[in-house]
Amino acid sequence: MKIIVRPAVGADLTSLMTLYGELNPDDAPLPQERADAVWATISNQQGRTVLVADVKGAVAGTADCLVLPNLTRGGRAILFVENVVVGKAFQRRGVGSRLMEAVVQLGESAGCYKVQLLSADDEYVHRFYESCGFPARAEGFRRYIERHDPMV
Repeated sequence: MKIIVRPAVGADLTSLMTLYGELNPDDAPLPQERADAVWATISNQQGRTVLVADVKGAVAGTADCLVLPNLTRGGRAILFVENVVVGKAFQRRGVGSRLMEAVVQLGESAGCYKVQLLSADDEYVHRFYESCGFPARAEGFRRYIERHDPMV
């Protein structure tokens, strides 16, 4: 199976929303107008790349990447990764591994000193990231923020 990892484009938005529905099935779908507005913000954000794994024209997986400039580590940036998901029909076929290889290549090309991500508390997911060269090295903390009217 040939997997091409590339930056997402506007035409991928419907497929991305389907994947995000698999990632967070309890989330209500975004209205199309809102999804379009958020995508416009994402696609214009400097340092932001949403990668997609394309298999014969189908978006099989995605990873949202943000290069964050940094004043430590000799000014080398950090690459943060969010919303990594592979569609159920494409799991266990190398799509996730190929996406993570592309994530690391993106970090290398941006001069980053590390790639950082958080994952769900799921042993299978942890084993996957470790197999991709991401050992659990730190304890993550997060605080969810009460919902307010969204700003674009």
